[in-house]
Amino acid sequence: EDEDLIILNKATGMPVHPSQGHHENTLANALAYRFASRGEHFVFRAVNRLDRDTTGLLLIAKHKISGAFLSAMTAKKEIRREYLAIVAGKPEESGTIDLPIARKDGSTIERCIDMDHGEHAVTHYRCLDYRDDLGCSLVRLRLETGRTHQIRVHMKAIGHPLLGDFLYNPDYRFIGRQALHSYTVAFRHPITGEAMEFTAPMPEDFSFFY
Repeated sequence: EDEDLIILNKATGMPVHPSQGHHENTLANALAYRFASRGEHFVFRAVNRLDRDTTGLLLIAKHKISGAFLSAMTAKKEIRREYLAIVAGKPEESGTIDLPIARKDGSTIERCIDMDHGEHAVTHYRCLDYRDDLGCSLVRLRLETGRTHQIRVHMKAIGHPLLGDFLYNPDYRFIGRQALHSYTVAFRHPITGEAMEFTAPMPEDFSFFY
């Protein structure tokens, strides 16, 4: 944390924003409490988004100016975001998934590939390791776009869904939530221009893979 931004390692099971059914125990609540206890004004400005059960790095702007710069950098694809995921099967060594994503008819949360009405979505991936005895792989992913459930939907579309994903692959043999971790965020500081890169250690519930 500095006077312009916060970067933190979000735990699993914590929504980023309050929503229907999750009015408390959110990241926004926690940060509001932290700043209130210090007697400081705070408006929650999340630059990137993570699903409730996804762990890892989240970038928060502390004021309007840094928020505006970071939002512009996001739009220009100047913020590099990389994820680690554990997926079913053994994908190709590397690849790019370029498939449009839309909300699934009849669902408020589920997404799907929709070639006619979906929004442009691109994910790059590299297979880091494969466990033949477990039948799954550790994959590193880089987002070129940031659609809701993008990694989860894209990996399912190529036949390698994330383990433990209640929407797209409810296989809980090894992990009780979608095996997705926001691993690296790299960007230039919105005020000073300094090059910054942060890495969050592997979450404990990924340890079954090793």
